[in-house]
Amino acid sequence: MDLQPDFERFRKAVSHQEADRVPLCEALVGYGIMSKFLGREVTPDDIASQVEFWATAGYDFIPIPASLMAPGKVTEESKITRILRKMVLAKNPKETNPDAWNLELSSFIHEREDFDCFPWEVAAEIEFDKLDALENLLPDKMKAIVITGKIFTLTWMLMGFQNFSLKLVMEPDLVGDVFRRVAEIQFSALDRILARDYVGAVWAIDDLAFGSGPMISPEAYREHVFPWYREMARRCHAKDRIYIMHSDGDLTKLMPDLIDVGIDVLQPIDPSCMDIVKTKETFGDRICLVGNVPNELLRSGSVEEVTEYTKNLLKNCGPGGGYCVGSGNSVPDWASFDNFMAMRDATLKYGAYPIQL
Repeated sequence: MDLQPDFERFRKAVSHQEADRVPLCEALVGYGIMSKFLGREVTPDDIASQVEFWATAGYDFIPIPASLMAPGKVTEESKITRILRKMVLAKNPKETNPDAWNLELSSFIHEREDFDCFPWEVAAEIEFDKLDALENLLPDKMKAIVITGKIFTLTWMLMGFQNFSLKLVMEPDLVGDVFRRVAEIQFSALDRILARDYVGAVWAIDDLAFGSGPMISPEAYREHVFPWYREMARRCHAKDRIYIMHSDGDLTKLMPDLIDVGIDVLQPIDPSCMDIVKTKETFGDRICLVGNVPNELLRSGSVEEVTEYTKNLLKNCGPGGGYCVGSGNSVPDWASFDNFMAMRDATLKYGAYPIQL
């Protein structure tokens, strides 16, 4: 089995072609998992070791954030947290509770005056240090996928979901302005991202749905969110880059819209509420699907259960391309390392084309 990274393998899957094998694909793997795989500690700033993990584990790319809000541990690694902390302390220098600037627990834009006073210019200064460090570290044929976002999530988090929902009806212009400023920050970085020839794709992380369906109405998404996705897809495709979308929850009602705006790849096809086989049968000729190995299975299942689940995904979703194996969200540190390896090993062992299971 060829473990050398080759982004063309991933590109073929996205184009609904069969390469040598079904690709592996994740937006995030915890540093603890990486550390166990390499046999030494991997830290957030150790880009060389991160590249080594993704390459030797069998992936064809490394995901790297260049955005206000990083995936995973939002409150620890995202620039927006540092901005909010500084803003809170400027108003109350004696504040010591970190919850005061935690986006998951606090909100900051409630009225028009809050919007006007928000430090948007500082927020627009996206950091590229980690992305720049990759240029001379990537093996031949390996690419970076840049994690961007979160247009929808960051907007409602800044406003607080209850307030956001009320303003969506009572003051849609204010909500639209917050969306615009958040989106413009992402677009301000996009041209710089796409100018790097070692970037193969852009990955928008932006949860749109609960397990029961969309978080807001499809009409509201069409008015406030999807136009930004469409423009991002257009710019990516103009530079021959792949545009990937992550969202948890049941996206069934939004699938036609997500395809229409130009999303090439959808991850993770939430196993708690979506049937990936049915989704591939219905939409699989128009969009590539990634993921679906349940995180709960990765946490507490047996190696045998993970192996069988992965084999079934390969059997039912792998033929004809348009599918990559991955988790049902990401691979956090609380996942079982043995189960992560079972998912990975089963893909490498049984995912060669033509799939024969």
